[in-house]
Amino acid sequence: MLITTTSTLEGKQITRYIGLVSGEAIIGANIVKDFFAGITDIVGGRAGMYEKSLRDAKNIAIEEMTQMARQMGANAVIGVDLDYETVGNGSMLMVSASGTAVITN
Repeated sequence: MLITTTSTLEGKQITRYIGLVSGEAIIGANIVKDFFAGITDIVGGRAGMYEKSLRDAKNIAIEEMTQMARQMGANAVIGVDLDYETVGNGSMLMVSASGTAVITN
């Protein structure tokens, strides 16, 4: 499955636009992560646990979007957009991926 943020695929011709596809993942912040992130902030550096959680959520959202496109018969998703939002009074983070499922030759 080809996935791109652009509206075209170089070297490929889009033969059919199937429709909108999306995927979402919500991750919750917990006390252990908050504690270690606080230490990282105090001593400097990156909050690796948060970065990994965010990366995992992004991958889940993209995988859900890809599965939806496959079920619709697509072999590519174009115009992919990733959005990050806090939900639940800021205690959770939602990652959503959306794009257009297409068939290319």
